[in-house]
Amino acid sequence: MHPRIRLELAKRWSEPHREHHDIDHLSEVIGALDTLTVEGLAFDVELARAAAWFHDAVYDVHRADSVERSALLAQRWLGPGYGDRVAEIVLATRDHLAAPDDIEAAAVCDADLSILGQDEARYDRYAAAIRTENDYLPAADYRQLRAMVMSRYQNRPRIFVTEPGYRLWESSARANITRELTALGRPVPV
Repeated sequence: MHPRIRLELAKRWSEPHREHHDIDHLSEVIGALDTLTVEGLAFDVELARAAAWFHDAVYDVHRADSVERSALLAQRWLGPGYGDRVAEIVLATRDHLAAPDDIEAAAVCDADLSILGQDEARYDRYAAAIRTENDYLPAADYRQLRAMVMSRYQNRPRIFVTEPGYRLWESSARANITRELTALGRPVPV
C-alpha cells in the first residue's frame, strides 16, 4: 500500500472520537494477523493487512453504514481489482462472518475479534472504551444493545473460524463475554 494512503488512513484511525476503534486497535489487529501467520495459518498476509487498515477507516457510531463506507473508501483509494478485493474483506467484518472459502476474510475477522479473547483486564478496558464511544446512549439502552451484540457472538458454535484463532482465543472470549453479560444483567446463553 502506498505510504500516502497509510498516512491518510492513520489520520482517520487517530480521530478524537475513537476510544477503541483507534490506532491501537489497528495495531492489535495487525499483530493478531501476524500471530495467525506464526501459528501456521496460510493466507495472503499483505492483502489481509490492507483490509485491516481499511476495516474501520470510517467510524461513526451515529451511522449504521460505517463498514460499507470503509469498503467504498478502499475501492476508491486502491482502485479496481485490488480495491474490490479489499472491500470484500472489509464487508465481512460487518458481522464477522467470512465466506467458507475466503481465508483472508476469516483471518481479518478473527484478528478483529481477537480482543474478545484477551486477558480480563484488557477485555475490561476494551468494553469500557466501547461504552465511551457510545456514551450518547442512555445506560439502559446501551446495556440492552451491548447484551444483544455480545449474545450473538456467544450463541455462535464458534466465535473464531480459523483453527489458530479458535485455539488461541475462543475459551477466553467465551469467559469474557459471559462475565460481561452477567455484569450487564442479562441471562447468559447456554
